[in-house]
Amino acid sequence: MNYEDIKKLLLSVDDPVTRLEMVMDLGTRLAPVPDDAVCNEITGCASHVEICRLGNHFYGVADSAIVRGIVAIMIAMVDGKLPNEIRQMDLMGLFRALDINIGAGRLNGVNSMIRFLQNL
Repeated sequence: MNYEDIKKLLLSVDDPVTRLEMVMDLGTRLAPVPDDAVCNEITGCASHVEICRLGNHFYGVADSAIVRGIVAIMIAMVDGKLPNEIRQMDLMGLFRALDINIGAGRLNGVNSMIRFLQNL
């Protein structure tokens, strides 16, 4: 599912709890990480998070259902893009446009993921 599809899906629901459940469902759809992908642990997340890359395709793992969903969203934003293209993106603006109420702690993790992606 690409970012625009995710945005359309999430913004079709007004209830914040239902929206969070949808985010968790997105995490169940993460593709398995290929053996030859390069993985990096994201520091600054309360959960264990790894973002992996094989060429211009991204994969992720996380030990929390909600964080897996957030990783799925971040990957949908950048998958298939070159590092230079990612650096030019407003990833936080794209994430905020989804209107997900995740709290300050998880937002710090989102910031850590964004820093990692924009420094590829």
